[in-house]
Amino acid sequence: MSRLIHITDVVLRDGHQSLIATRLRTEDMLPVASLLDAAGYWSLEAWGGATFDACVRFLKEDPWERLRQLKAAMPNTRLQMLLRGQNLLGYRHYSDDVVEAFVAKAAENGIDVFRVFDALNDIRNLETAIKAVKKTGKHAQGTICYTTSPVHTVDAFVEQAKQMQAMGADSIAIKDMAGLLTPQITFDLVKALKSVLQVPVFLHSHYTSGLASMCQLKAVEAGVDHLDTCVSAFAGGTSHPPTETMVAALQAAGYQTSIDLEAVAKISAHFREVRKKYHQFESEYSGVDTHVLVSQVPGGMMSNLANQLKDQGALDRIQQVFEEIPRVRKDLGYPPLVTPTSQIVGTQAVINVVTGKRYETITNEVKRYLQGWYGKAPAEVDESLQKRAIGSESVIDVRPADLLKPELDELRKEVGSLAESEEDVLTYAMFPEVAKPYLEGRKAGTLKPESLQPKAQAAAAANIATEFKITVHGETYDINVTGVSPSGTDDRRFYLTVDGEPEEITIESTGEYTRSTGSGKRPRASKPGDVVTAMPGNIVDVIVAVGQKVKAGDPLLIIEAMKMETEIKAPIAGEVKVVHVVKGDRVTPAEALIEIG
Repeated sequence: MSRLIHITDVVLRDGHQSLIATRLRTEDMLPVASLLDAAGYWSLEAWGGATFDACVRFLKEDPWERLRQLKAAMPNTRLQMLLRGQNLLGYRHYSDDVVEAFVAKAAENGIDVFRVFDALNDIRNLETAIKAVKKTGKHAQGTICYTTSPVHTVDAFVEQAKQMQAMGADSIAIKDMAGLLTPQITFDLVKALKSVLQVPVFLHSHYTSGLASMCQLKAVEAGVDHLDTCVSAFAGGTSHPPTETMVAALQAAGYQTSIDLEAVAKISAHFREVRKKYHQFESEYSGVDTHVLVSQVPGGMMSNLANQLKDQGALDRIQQVFEEIPRVRKDLGYPPLVTPTSQIVGTQAVINVVTGKRYETITNEVKRYLQGWYGKAPAEVDESLQKRAIGSESVIDVRPADLLKPELDELRKEVGSLAESEEDVLTYAMFPEVAKPYLEGRKAGTLKPESLQPKAQAAAAANIATEFKITVHGETYDINVTGVSPSGTDDRRFYLTVDGEPEEITIESTGEYTRSTGSGKRPRASKPGDVVTAMPGNIVDVIVAVGQKVKAGDPLLIIEAMKMETEIKAPIAGEVKVVHVVKGDRVTPAEALIEIG
């Protein structure tokens, strides 16, 4: 009897995360849930990754309710999630009690398979999550984040897999998030893993470089047990090989798959129509991009990176960012580019390019990374950069979570009555700045999900000029667009400078606009002691007060831009004379945020 190859479909998670910035709504999943449930999949990846964040941040959906609805609609098929080890679904390490509580609730609400990975392949960061999954009786999958570098070898990956198996992993997944695998390396890696492991081996490979289908066939020849695919409506590009194509190829080669291709055709037809609704979120990189073999930018990161640069008015510089990413990655000791390290490396690369000065501004996340708060870097980091970022502070050489106190009780107190369940507490734990307004809006009945804009409006927003002149009644004004708010809301904020003075314009979905009186009240930066930001963002914290003495280089503010926090430092030594911002303010370049004299 021919060998059975199990198939996991990723359309409900990684397919739309890679191609439409994770915007697929639950209402567009449920109509084909019964077909998905009966199609013969081993599992359906439906949760985790960026879906949790997107549900709360953009769609104003309860991610836990999505999970419950999907489980109720697909009771016969395993539901799978992507879990970032000690990072869970966020961008920092959480204490063990939060990890344990999250895994327990995810299992209770419908997750059957937990694909657990660590961005640095530091297996110390997998221990608590795998142990927690085993406690629930669900399937714990240890994951290799595949990448290439002088230190990432087949032997190193095999050793990691053996350690994860010893930890209790029920299977091992090769996660090729950037599509860097080649057919021969795939064959060699799978063959080596199968020769030493007693548990099944899965392959998850993005199509970005155009090699994934060939890699999957070579993996099957080498003995792989499971493949990740995506229905053709959300396949290709930075997503995955098409389910229909791979099943047909496997069947023709004499393998079994248990997949009903007629059912899959109906599923794909549904998603092909649904995808049209989300056209404004389509990735700029929907075809094959062989440059990924150099830049190593994963599929989900590529679409999000394009959106981030668009929001900064700098999409035309994306090629420079792609060239900068490998340099930043080398400086940081070759971390695999997967969340959160993809965000950490990508954002720092964007800042380096947009500001034109490498590492003059270093994000807090890069500092924490260089100090060891994310785990052990795969290779040696750049010593001069590390010293510049953390100064004389010591580097952590233990499992980072060992230094974290239990925090679940404190989180319960912080969220207070806004939380109607333990799931709400965990939502707040993942993204407090996003979850709080979401929970407040839900309680008040004022939640407002981002709209799906008409095509013309979305195109106009994406293609707006960045510098131009306007003449009104004989007066000519120089206009410079310095950035825009994230797309998809009914009202969009465009940050402008008019003759050098910062302004904020809100353009409504009707086409009408209003001029903000907030940022426009701040003076234009003109003196050496005026503190400015290099890019539009939100003030997370004001560290100093009027009258305080500061030295050049002292941190003054923390700003959030592109989901990363960055310290704004004093340009000169002196006394803080005026503070023009408070926590929560939106700020733009050219404004004086603080004045030092």
